[in-house]
Amino acid sequence: MVAVVLALGACSGSGGKKAEERAGAAPGAGPRLKIAMVTHSGPGDTFWDIVQKGAKAAAAKDNVEFLYSADPDGGKQAELVKAAIDKKVDGIIVTLAKPDAMRDALAQAAAAKIPVVSINSGAGESARLGAVAHFGQDESIAGEAAGRELARIGSKKALCVIHEQGNVGLEDRCAGARKTFGGDLQNLFVKGTSMPEVKSSITAKLQAGKDIDGILTLGAPFAATAVDAAKESGSKAKVGTFDMNKELIASIKAGDIWFAVDQQPYLQGYGAVDGLWLLKTNGNVIGGGRPVLTGPAIVTRDNAAALEAFAERGTR
Repeated sequence: MVAVVLALGACSGSGGKKAEERAGAAPGAGPRLKIAMVTHSGPGDTFWDIVQKGAKAAAAKDNVEFLYSADPDGGKQAELVKAAIDKKVDGIIVTLAKPDAMRDALAQAAAAKIPVVSINSGAGESARLGAVAHFGQDESIAGEAAGRELARIGSKKALCVIHEQGNVGLEDRCAGARKTFGGDLQNLFVKGTSMPEVKSSITAKLQAGKDIDGILTLGAPFAATAVDAAKESGSKAKVGTFDMNKELIASIKAGDIWFAVDQQPYLQGYGAVDGLWLLKTNGNVIGGGRPVLTGPAIVTRDNAAALEAFAERGTR
């Protein structure tokens, strides 16, 4: 065996490269892997569409069969993870918006020796539940950044609109914003699956509180709805949000939305697939046991134009 290794080492540059590729050290080389992603939100949500684009780009590069499924109910999401285990996938990517609901499913993945990577939500629970890495932003830190932005634009009394009750990441965002805002920030829970109901809830709150001068939403589609609600109620409340899409960039440039906290969802999907590929083909573990931060990045009218082309193609 030593002689073989030495012989390979003595080969020409092209021969050495081919040997490395046969060993699976180059993207797209080696056996085809199967990786499943199971999230708490899915197709039709612009944020998760961007996550999937990143994951699919990495899958194409790495010769990975990419399987995607989603369900907002924690118990049903866990069942989707178990279904992926039954398919004998090589790795699983999960979100941990409701970490307790995922505990048993992730334990089953560990028993089956299937590595798990978490993305987006549940950074604080990720390692404890057995994930080898986490790709996302620290939601508390991101919330603190949003609170500072609310203060910067002159808001004194604001709403933090939570569109999914029980989602620990969303609650951490509002809690973080409250720490740095310096004014009065109230949580407003809305039914995120129905935009008409979201608009109605925000409108009613603005009509009842004429002194509300700021709105922080936790997803790009909700920001647009908040702008409409403010107009309908005659409120001058300024809107900031988490996350982006191409419509949001246009709204920031127009001055309808004051800022966005971008956690780079494309990077989360890409990094998670690539991370599992590296683990399976080269034994690499990214992050050293700590979350790999993909944000927050603050987008305002000053820098929105620089990201417009990326947003147009659906990668920011």
